[in-house]
Amino acid sequence: MLPQMPSQDPALSDLAPHGLSAGAAGRPLPEPEPEAKPFLCRKPVRLTIYTGFAILFIAMLAWRFVPGLLDPTFEKHIQNKQVIVGMTKEQVLKAWGSPYTINVSHTKDGIRREEWIYEDWKDASTVKHRYLYFEENILLGGWSYQ
Repeated sequence: MLPQMPSQDPALSDLAPHGLSAGAAGRPLPEPEPEAKPFLCRKPVRLTIYTGFAILFIAMLAWRFVPGLLDPTFEKHIQNKQVIVGMTKEQVLKAWGSPYTINVSHTKDGIRREEWIYEDWKDASTVKHRYLYFEENILLGGWSYQ
């Protein structure tokens, strides 16, 4: 005996083959669009962000090296009483004069390091400290503290 196919129910006649109801004209409703990528995951946005980071990195490098390239002997900086990384101790002495304190140390490799401390008294109770760090006669960096 063969199984019987159920007869078509008139209530189900307006369903589309995939089980969704049909539109007014008998056409199936459009499929929902896939979810769009988040804004930051889109390729043009990522490329813009990465380009911005690259430009920032290049600007940071330029900020470090361009002043020394524009004034390789540091004469303008010395005249303006400014010090810049790469100066020798003699150039710093010309620009700022002698420090209040010099702390000398040596690494285990025998490299001489110096810390120069300048004190600028504003009044009887206020002092500003400036610190410079030298390694083998070349200024490596510094900072100031009030």
